[in-house]
Amino acid sequence: MTSRRLAVFTALVLACATAAFAQDPPQPPPKPEAPPVYVEQVVVTASKVEQQLVNAPATVSVVTSDVIQSTPATNYAELFRSVPGVNLTQTSARDFNITMRGATSTLATSTLALLDGRSLYLDFFGFVAWDLLPVNPNELKQIEVIRGPASAVWGANAMNGVVNFISKTPRELNGNSATISFGTFDRDTTRGEKLDSGTMFGINATHARAVNDRWAYKVSAGGYTSDAFARPTGAIPNGTGTQYPNFSNQGTTQPKFDTRFDYDAPEGKYKLVFAGGYAGTDGIFHTGIGPFDGTGVGVGYGTVRYTRNALKVNVFTNLLNGDALGLLAIGVNGKPIPFKFNTRTFDAEVGNVNTIGTRNVLSYGGNVRFNSFDLSIAPRGDKRTEVGGYIQDEVFLNNNVRISLGARIDKFANIADPVFSPRAALILKPANDHAVRLSFNKAFRSPSLINNYLDTAIVNQLNLGAINPLLSGVIYNFPVRANGNEDLVEESTESFEVGYTGIIRNRATLSASVYFTTNRDEIFFTQVGRYRATAPPPLWPLPPVVLEVLPPPCTAARCDTGGLPSEFSYRNLGTVKNKGFELGIDGAVNEALNLFANYSYQAEPDPDFALSEVNLPPQNRFNAGLSFSQGHFLGNLSVSYIDDALWQDVLDSRFTGPTEAYTQVNGAFGVKFAQDKITATIKGINLTNEEIQSHVFGDILKRQIIGELRFTF
Repeated sequence: MTSRRLAVFTALVLACATAAFAQDPPQPPPKPEAPPVYVEQVVVTASKVEQQLVNAPATVSVVTSDVIQSTPATNYAELFRSVPGVNLTQTSARDFNITMRGATSTLATSTLALLDGRSLYLDFFGFVAWDLLPVNPNELKQIEVIRGPASAVWGANAMNGVVNFISKTPRELNGNSATISFGTFDRDTTRGEKLDSGTMFGINATHARAVNDRWAYKVSAGGYTSDAFARPTGAIPNGTGTQYPNFSNQGTTQPKFDTRFDYDAPEGKYKLVFAGGYAGTDGIFHTGIGPFDGTGVGVGYGTVRYTRNALKVNVFTNLLNGDALGLLAIGVNGKPIPFKFNTRTFDAEVGNVNTIGTRNVLSYGGNVRFNSFDLSIAPRGDKRTEVGGYIQDEVFLNNNVRISLGARIDKFANIADPVFSPRAALILKPANDHAVRLSFNKAFRSPSLINNYLDTAIVNQLNLGAINPLLSGVIYNFPVRANGNEDLVEESTESFEVGYTGIIRNRATLSASVYFTTNRDEIFFTQVGRYRATAPPPLWPLPPVVLEVLPPPCTAARCDTGGLPSEFSYRNLGTVKNKGFELGIDGAVNEALNLFANYSYQAEPDPDFALSEVNLPPQNRFNAGLSFSQGHFLGNLSVSYIDDALWQDVLDSRFTGPTEAYTQVNGAFGVKFAQDKITATIKGINLTNEEIQSHVFGDILKRQIIGELRFTF
């Protein structure tokens, strides 16, 4: 981390904080009564209607504000490591990917992320950049995680799950806060680079004020910067002798700014929210054609939300731009491939809820979205329009039985036919605090612009010594096309689930679920052509017949895989079946101490095409931990076990390989001073200093120690 980068961000955020704190702070509110031992959670993401967690028609987990404040995590994605059924990979200092109930990848495309209902999903590449969230952690009320399909309510890309960040209102934040964090991490590895310790630094500030009974506002800013982690070196553990490629790894710098104004009309007739902000990032983005170094990547946004009773209208725009340079993807001109992108998203959504008699709660709505694109490696794709609508009926047959029926229809400009996403759930309640849920869901993901219109060529390399020992050390460079596919259809998934949610002795939430999913027409970036003896690559130095016997030998009448690849593209490959189960408990021992534990099992995927085309997720995951807050002291301790996995989603089959099982122990301990206005905390990630590699192509993560000072005014 350069001193210049640190100085710029420190000055930026401190200037914002100084300006905000210069105003007269409001009088502190009276101290509330002692909190209850246990508060049942209320969620909105499952149905776009507020309901108790036990009544939700989908499997939902909640990350509360207390957990967000006490966790050692230095990023938002790390918060989900303890959620059952969630697979998380970190491939660089900035690059995270999250997938529910399935193997993740270098670009996880099946999870939808939202901030107060505004989509964070990047349509041009079809993934979520978790570091482009513009708010500070203290601004979040809770994070709701749907595990399983949710397109019946949320539309495209909610194929395997939804993460909804719900922020506090300015009135709930009322006051000032600032946080400074600084840390170091180990980079001396046995399986990779041996580097000096790296450093990280973060700072953020928030000012919120209720001006009167009509207006309230909040302003926040922050920044985070980190050195690069250590890269693996030597042979990829797959027996082929392929070496990890050498490229200049990068750290990350992440500025952010956010503002919000709330207007509450007299007598509660309606509410208006105006919000806007910016989040930026730079560092390594891993993709199927190798890593890219992103610079100046940022999203600016603006949104207006109108609420009148149950009627909600939400209009937003996301403005994304940035540059990236391929670190391994070399063009046929011998230079790294540049990737410039500029996208504009405009979305308008409306939703409403009506009660019909005493037994039906009807919710309905829809949205229109327009995207414009300017992508240097997909020049033929420049726009996309989406239209969708949903309806859902919650039927209360009696106190013990309720049915949730819903469906959504979406039409995408790049998909020939409308997509139908139904949902049905039968909820049996033997007691008020216990529910057994039987459900069916269907969801989908639309092909991204890159899936449809990618158009570039890269230079690949072959060590001729692997063919003839006399040519040891001789590297042959050959061109490979990487093309999109305009004939792709949507990916879809069908899920059957049996679940249970119960409140035990008014102290804990117990959950269990068993699921069976069938993913159809999954989109994979795969080899679709190979060089043959009749059409060798340019300047091929060996007899052309050698191309026919390169491993693996090709004997079929039509054989496009194996050998020396000539073209890669996106294909709908077929059907993949998944199944698994999850168990979890999260509860309060007393007002000071909370405990949680969960276990997830995911069976090996069952595709109707070659198993070598899919990633294999960890089959077993276990998480347990505690958090406490008593008097002047607070703390957090957690342990996560992640089973081994197999990865094949970077470059070609030479780079396929496994990752080992690992156990990660995190902890934090803090002390409050000055009438709880100052909190000093020491945090640790991977306290046992295990060498963790969560993706075969990713960085190696070792112990991180972070100090944090938090001020409230």
